[in-house]
This record gives sequence, structure tokens and C-alpha cells, in this order.
Amino acid sequence: MATNIEGSSADEIQAKANDGAGGEAKAPAGDGASTDKYGGLSPDELVQLFRDMYTSRKLDDAEINLKRQQKIYFQISGAGHEAALVGAAKAMKAGYDWFYPYYRDRALCVALGMTPLEVLAEAVGSSEDPNSGGRQMPAHWGHKDLNIVSQSSCTGTQELQAAGAAEVGRIMSQVDELKDKTDLYKDDEVVYVSIGDGASSEGEFWEAIGTASTYKLPVIFMVEDNGYAISVPSTEQVHGGSISKACAGFENLYITEYDGCDPIESYVEAKKAVEYARSGKGPALLHAHVIRPYSHSMSDDEKMYKPDAEREAEAAKDPIKTFPEFLVAEGILTEEGVEEVKAEVEQAVRDAVDEALELPTPHPDTVLDYVWSPDVDPTSDEFDVEPQWDEEGGEKTMVDLLNNTMRTEMRRDPRIVIFGEDVADVTKQELEGEVKGKGGVFKVTHGLQSEFGYRRVFNSPLAEANIIGRAIGMATRGLKPVVEIQFFDYIWPAYMQLKNELSNMRWRSNNAFSAPVVVRVPIGGYLKGGAPYHSQSGAVLFTHIPGLRVVMPSTAADAAGLLRTAIRCEDPVMFLEPKHLYRQTYNKSFNPGEDYTIPFGKAKTVREGNDLTIITYGSTVERSRRAVKKTGIDAEIIDLRSLQPYDWDAIANSVKKTNKALVVYEDGKSWGYGTEIATRIGDELFEYLDGPVKRVAAMDSFVAYHPDLEDRILPQIDDIAEAVEWLDKY
Repeated sequence: MATNIEGSSADEIQAKANDGAGGEAKAPAGDGASTDKYGGLSPDELVQLFRDMYTSRKLDDAEINLKRQQKIYFQISGAGHEAALVGAAKAMKAGYDWFYPYYRDRALCVALGMTPLEVLAEAVGSSEDPNSGGRQMPAHWGHKDLNIVSQSSCTGTQELQAAGAAEVGRIMSQVDELKDKTDLYKDDEVVYVSIGDGASSEGEFWEAIGTASTYKLPVIFMVEDNGYAISVPSTEQVHGGSISKACAGFENLYITEYDGCDPIESYVEAKKAVEYARSGKGPALLHAHVIRPYSHSMSDDEKMYKPDAEREAEAAKDPIKTFPEFLVAEGILTEEGVEEVKAEVEQAVRDAVDEALELPTPHPDTVLDYVWSPDVDPTSDEFDVEPQWDEEGGEKTMVDLLNNTMRTEMRRDPRIVIFGEDVADVTKQELEGEVKGKGGVFKVTHGLQSEFGYRRVFNSPLAEANIIGRAIGMATRGLKPVVEIQFFDYIWPAYMQLKNELSNMRWRSNNAFSAPVVVRVPIGGYLKGGAPYHSQSGAVLFTHIPGLRVVMPSTAADAAGLLRTAIRCEDPVMFLEPKHLYRQTYNKSFNPGEDYTIPFGKAKTVREGNDLTIITYGSTVERSRRAVKKTGIDAEIIDLRSLQPYDWDAIANSVKKTNKALVVYEDGKSWGYGTEIATRIGDELFEYLDGPVKRVAAMDSFVAYHPDLEDRILPQIDDIAEAVEWLDKY
């Protein structure tokens, strides 16, 4: 029997949870429980539920058979989850609502309209697979026409993306220029997202539940509880075995716990939850108890950890067995009718297998397709725009021009939203005018909320994965998030979202979906007191990720031009801002104009020279310039500006001219970004070299608090000058 809990106060919710556990169904206040014998479903609809369930099971069986024949390369099943999923699908609308499934959701996708051939096309890795074009494992769902957003293998990461996707309608409906974009959102849409009970231990699940509950987002959180995370039972998860009870304290969250082996009950409970979310009351949690009659995957053997009695008890509850028996008992189908449905499904699956095995496979030459946007190339001449200097306001700092660039781009494009920790002027609108306003810890976003409002500039929780995950969900649906991670030193909780989700959304979906998010990150040291946790560099940990652009300006004008390119391109961008340079006077500039862009991958020659080449970026550009001035040596200095991609032609042409190379970078010397540059110079330009390729970088240490220690650890002017003199004499 289902237990339903409508969010109100934490105490009331907990009381309802305690009262309802194991008792009679508690319908949400005002909704009423259906009195219809089959939850409002007609006999034909019940038969269709069975057809979809059986199709899902037979597709599982077909894939298992293909794997045993070594005709596919992986299999993971959705067996036992079918009833809960067809019920949920029936309560929502394909191509209208949005879906973030996980790998057990085969029956959901079938019920939403994915054909057996489309399912099997992914299993065989076909180029015609609508899920991923042969790029992902089977059961990694994605279908653009059905609003099924590309799924990765990472458990729980999609939860935050679903929360971000659910914010899109709310934002658009309250931004005047976007209100009529009904092709991008619907006023009453909901966003479905699912996980297994094990993934409910992931922090991103709790962040997503918290965000959705706080802002009353229309998210349907489905937890398919089959009792195990591979071999670890639910009782060993962080919620102690009952995720619905653990979530009972969240405001505005409707919770229902029910038998997910019953498709009618699953539909009824999902329908009430969807109605609750559509009405704007908040999110809902579906806690469906299901079974897993097959092992976790074909790489697992559940007999090693499940006793026979438990497996037999599960088999007795299998909805593929119990639901057709129910249909016969109710006179909806005869036993012959059940067999006819099964025969039709089995033939359809056999036909789909035959067709799938004949589908074309991806050509090896396509491996790099869609790593980057095929439509907008930020490295092209299109972004090589001359500045139109505005000298009336005087020279501006990097902070000033970053702020101005975001301001002018937000005026140009109403899809841009800005959020992060403390980036808003005020969090509560009623305080506007009473306080000066925060606008970021470095004031880079100051005043933006005052002009563009609370739907376009807002604060996030203190949770870095939350920022990136929500931004991915927004960007996938057409917004242009420009988000801030307050300090590079604290970006690591978001690394999973950045590396496994943001960077490859376009590639893994075969260009069906993309997430062009700009991630602004203050980075680096030279702060006098920054210490280990406010002075870190580490660009190399992002430049090696395919699909992620990485830039780092050293001047105010370059910051403006590169940020504008980042916002206007269609790839995700890590925009690294050396905080030491935010308010330096030597890198100030007049405003270069509202259309000024700089192509990615185009370095700037800071100083012409003939004796040797210095390749650098960020805070070490000015230090290199001063070091060269100190030595009097005629060195050429190249500011890379863009780290992924970088301007190899500029490096090569300079080294061919000077015949000597010095790479200067702020990060640790070993395994650092400059090591790749030095290695490539040695590999491809060896014949032009008249000396070894030298590096000047930080010590392989942490950055200390006391200035004397920091000065020893980070590369200084004298360190660079010494290397310049040594190399010049070589």
C-alpha cells in the first residue's frame, strides 16, 4: 500500500511519514484518492502497459543473448523495474516533459516511444543509434525528439542537471524577452530524473533534492529501490534503508512510497506526484520498491551474495509474471490473449534484432566529430575583431572590463544567466536599496543583479557541483549560463560534473545535446597571504579534457575579448581569471568596445625579440617582461592567452627564429602545463634548437601563507632572469 506525504513543515512531514508507514494510503491534501478500479486506466491502456513491460524484458533477453554470442559488447538490464517505469511514463508526456533516466530505465524509454530497433541500435553500437551514435554503452539513454537527455555512466550526476533543467521554464517565463519562447519551455512541464537506491547515497542527489525543494522546482525524483547497489544492500546506504523517510524533512517535497511491481499503483502514485509538481507546489519523490531478478550486469553474478530464498521471493513478485495473471483474473485478457501479446512482442523484438545487426557502424574517421561545436568555431577569423577603444571613461582594471563584458552581453542576449556563490547583489529582493550589495567576493559581478533582476543573476548554495550540474541542465535546454566558482581551490567537488558531464555532452550524444556553459574561476597565487587554499594553480587538470575550452587572460583588454568569445561560442569554456591581476595598474586598458572578441588559440606577442623565446601566460607574463628588461637580452615573449587550444604556430615560428625556448608558468614544474609545451618543442622543433628547452615554474609544493615562503615557492622575476641569462649564454 502506498504512503503519500505532501511537503509542509518538517515536523508535519515526519509525522505523516511515521503515520503512513505500512498503513493506509494517504493522499495529498485536496487531491483525493482515485476511486476507479484501475486508477482511471482503460482495459486497452492496461494491455498497453503490459505490452511495454514485456517489450522491455524481451529486449533485455535479446541483448543478453547477443552478448553471449559476442555480437554486442556489454549488457545491463532493467528487469524487475518495468512496472514502476511504465506507470511513471504513463503519468507524463514524451516530447513535452523532460527526462533524465538512468541505466535501468529501459521500460520508461520504451513506454515514452523509443522503438525496439532504436534500443538495439545502441547495443550494437550503430551510427544510426539515436541515443549516442555508437559512442556509449547500451542502456545509456538519450533521444532528442522524446526529450530524453543524454545519460552518462556516472551515478547520481543527472540529479543536479534535472534541477537545472526544471529552472528553465521558471526563468524564461519571468524574463520579458523570453516569455514567448514556448518552443523551449512549457508553463506546466515537469522534469523526471531517476536513480537506483544506491545512488541516493551520492551527495549530488541530496544537493538536487535540497535545491528543488527550496525553490519549489517541478522535479519528479524517482528512486527505484531494488534493495541492492550491485552487492551492497540498501540498509548499508547512508539513508539507513529508507530514502523516503530520510527525505521527510524537506519543505515542499511530496513523497510517496509504494509497490513498484504493481504498474497500476505505480501509475496512480506517479500521477498524483506529477499533478503536485505541475501545479507549482514543488518537487516529488517517488520511492518505488522493485526487484532485480537478473544480476547487476553480465559482469556480475548475484548468486554470490543473494541467498536462494531471497531470489525465489523476488521471482514470485516479478511483474512480468504477476501482471498478466492479474489481467486474466480481471477478464481483461484471456490466457490466449496474453500469449498473443507475448508472441507479437517477441516477433517484433526478433525483427528488431535482425535489423539492428544489419545497421551501419560508425566510421573510424568520425571519432573527433562533435568534440567541439560544428556550427560556431571560436578559433576562426570571425572572432578576430579589432577593438573600438573608448577613452572617455579612462583606463579600466580587469575587474571593470569583465563586469562590463557580462553587462553588455546580457543586454545583447536575454538567455544569459549568472549565478554562483555570493555573485548577486542581494539574495532577498526586499533588501534591495537597503544594502550596498555584494556582487561577488571580488566584485566582478557587482551591479548586474540590479540591472537584470533576480531571475538572471542569483546566488547558489555553497556547493560547487550544484553550480555546474544545474548550469548543464539549463544550457542543455537553451539558456546560456555564465557561472562562477568562487575560488579555483574549491572547484574539486565540481570536477565530476566538469569532466564527465559538461565536457562531453555534445560528443556522447552525437550532437543531439550540448551544454555551452562558461565557468569563471579566480585562480592562482602572488597574493601575499593566500596560503595553500587560496593560491592554487592547476590549469593542466582541465586542458587535458577533450571538449573543454580553457583560457587565461593576462590583461584587462584580453579578459574582455576572451570572455566575449567564451559567451558567444557554443562550447563549454573554463575561463580562468588570475586574481592577482584583477586590479593591477600595469594591465589596465581602455574599453575595447561591445563587439571586441579574440579568437581562442591565438597567442599575443608581448615583446618582439631574436635571442630566445619565452612562452608564458597569466600572472607570469608581466614577470617575464620585467625579467627580460632586467637582463637586457633581446628575448621574444609570447602570451598564450588560450590554453586549450593553444597557438602552436606562434610558438613554432618564434622558436624557429630565435632557436631557443623557455617556458614560464605558475603551476608546479613537474607534470605541469608547461611540460607539454616543452616536450612538443623538443619533439617537433629539435632541429631548430641551439640549446635545451628550459622551464621556470613553481616548486612542487603547496603555496605557503608567509610572503617569504610564497616568494620561494612561486616563480619570481629573478628566477626568470637567471634562466634567460643561462639560456642566452648556452
